[in-house]
Amino acid sequence: MKKKVCIIGAGPSGLAQLRAFQSAADKGADIPEITCLEKQSDWGGLWNYTWRTGVDEAGNPCHGSMYRYLWSNGPKEGLEFADYTFEEHFGRPIASYPPREVLWDYIKGRVEKAGVRDKIRFNTNVRDVRYLDGMFTVTSRNSETDTETIEDFDHVIVASGHFSSPNVPYYPGFESFNGRILHAHDFRDAREFIDKEILILGTSYSAEDIGSQCWKYGCKSVTVSHRTAPIGWDWPDNWQEVPCLERVEGRTAHFIDGTSKDVDAIILCTGYKHHFPFMPDDLRLKTANRLATADLYKGVVYTGNPDLFYLGMQDQWFTFNMFDAQAWWVRDVILGQIDLPDQATMKADPKAREAAEDALPDDYACIAYQGAYTAELIDETDYPSFDIEVANQAFYSWKKHKKKGIMTFRDHGYVSPMTGAQAPAHHTPWVDALDDSMAAYLKK
Repeated sequence: MKKKVCIIGAGPSGLAQLRAFQSAADKGADIPEITCLEKQSDWGGLWNYTWRTGVDEAGNPCHGSMYRYLWSNGPKEGLEFADYTFEEHFGRPIASYPPREVLWDYIKGRVEKAGVRDKIRFNTNVRDVRYLDGMFTVTSRNSETDTETIEDFDHVIVASGHFSSPNVPYYPGFESFNGRILHAHDFRDAREFIDKEILILGTSYSAEDIGSQCWKYGCKSVTVSHRTAPIGWDWPDNWQEVPCLERVEGRTAHFIDGTSKDVDAIILCTGYKHHFPFMPDDLRLKTANRLATADLYKGVVYTGNPDLFYLGMQDQWFTFNMFDAQAWWVRDVILGQIDLPDQATMKADPKAREAAEDALPDDYACIAYQGAYTAELIDETDYPSFDIEVANQAFYSWKKHKKKGIMTFRDHGYVSPMTGAQAPAHHTPWVDALDDSMAAYLKK
């Protein structure tokens, strides 16, 4: 009997896994029976935009954290598929920072070409996963038919991502704040905050990007509160960074240095949790958001059960092509082309990677570290090799361009590590490009 494999999630990681198996089948391999379970009605994960917040149409927690007017906050040259370039998809080179719809179309293009959609059951929420006598029992519910399915699998691959379950802190006075409080997970449209004084808590990428979006579309001011250190970019005049929030009284935010600011809205850019409510304790990944995840051999094999895999669980510089590298490597383990070592070796691997990460001196070293990790996996599979160093250089330049101009860094272009082509300049500076549609972006 063929092995049966369950992939949980049809976002970039889950689609990478489907593409990996399809690639092997095209070369004549006898692949397992693949079932991908996706709670949304379409593929793409976070890149599949929805206006909904809170709960989805089936009453489940809304997966999407995507918002209107989002443009890639890192160069596309760092995420390009090695087997399906941007130039192949769009028929010509495009600028380095595409908006959301363009990236979603690119993701879809590869899997449409691969013909893997029939492996996915949409509107299907995984409720429970158990392991007994060498098999996983997966319980799921289809929200369209409102029916439950219980199935057994030899392997489970968790590709549900870790940017969907918000980390929501509390500060005194939140319960009586006379404005709007929301987490970045529920942010949808910067135009909601036109002429508003907004306070952002956090210094992550979402903090700088949501703040930039609100500034671009006409908020009155942006105040960013940090717990440890300011972001430190050269912000516009109506943007300030302040120490940690202490409390809120009415519409007044008070900070630990004794200063205060009247604000209309508080946006919590305070990160996300690795959250897998469908997994029991003995199968559930528990890790901080870091480059070297806890309890994952080679960053993908769950050390507590080598038949269980997690994709894309790292903090990320590299994304789509790193997910590919992981998916190809997991595929080859399942196909028996890569042998796993003994338990002691597998448990030691993530600890060694954590120690190596802890010794990294700066972001540039972190980029190189994740690039080397991606190359390590690629070297052990037949995923098309590409020049990791060219991708690294794009990230290094991106960091420097952000430091020089946080509102202009998206106007730069980089070299594709796949084709060697220099990205053209976009026809409109980012600050003036208010229409984020694919039609507007691709206009010549």
